[in-house]
Amino acid sequence: QVQLVESGGGLVQPGGSLRLSCTSSGSISRIYVMAWYRQAPGKQRELVAGLTSGGNTNYAGSVKGRFTISRDNAKNTVYLQMNRLKPEDTAVYYCNTDLQRVGRIGRDTFWGRGSQVTVSS
Repeated sequence: QVQLVESGGGLVQPGGSLRLSCTSSGSISRIYVMAWYRQAPGKQRELVAGLTSGGNTNYAGSVKGRFTISRDNAKNTVYLQMNRLKPEDTAVYYCNTDLQRVGRIGRDTFWGRGSQVTVSS
């Protein structure tokens, strides 16, 4: 089985910073893509940032230049550094990993349970 454990959410004032972390553990053979999604109340879940094993990144237009995604392959951990946060960044942030499990063919996608980020004065 594979588990994704997130940490780092919380309450921050506008203009502040937070860093989210997500560690994948279990029967993992290879991780291809690690990404962060978010879902605000009444809205659909959306991609925030993604990072491939080859180092290619993809950001939502609304966070480009403010958020940075990175990963530590040795620890199977992905980070999301969020700077200059705005109230509209308030959402539950979900970690997403596209990987291959040990002894399995093909790729599977796993989700974390979500971490609340609230930007408010």
